Amino acid sequence: MNSAAKDFVTLLANASSLGLVFKTNLFVGKEPTTPNDTVTLFDGVSSAPQLTLTKGEDYFYDAVQIRIRNMDYNTGYALAKGIMGVLHGLGQQTVNNTLYSVIYCSNGPAPLGWDDNGRIIFVLNFEVQRR
Repeated sequence: MNSAAKDFVTLLANASSLGLVFKTNLFVGKEPTTPNDTVTLFDGVSSAPQLTLTKGEDYFYDAVQIRIRNMDYNTGYALAKGIMGVLHGLGQQTVNNTLYSVIYCSNGPAPLGWDDNGRIIFVLNFEVQRR
């Protein structure tokens, strides 16, 4: 099973309306210094897995934080809302051999402020149920 952040890369890269390309402007785990406009996904703090009587049918409750960095406030905000539109409420979707029962945005987009290079940073937080 991949990390949920890695699976989200697949979902976002396949959403042609977002214009995200893995290792060009879409990254996992480490935000590069360039380019200026990026989307980086991080695995977040998750809840304990649900145990069932039948081992192997457990559900995992994972979290993913998506960080959007952009030179323009409105463009960054619009991208954050676009990402939320693609992911929020997605369910019964198999990604890289993992069944996602539900994906939902738990908060965001929230502006974190501007970095030292004049780029606005937004974050979105998602929670998932998968097995």
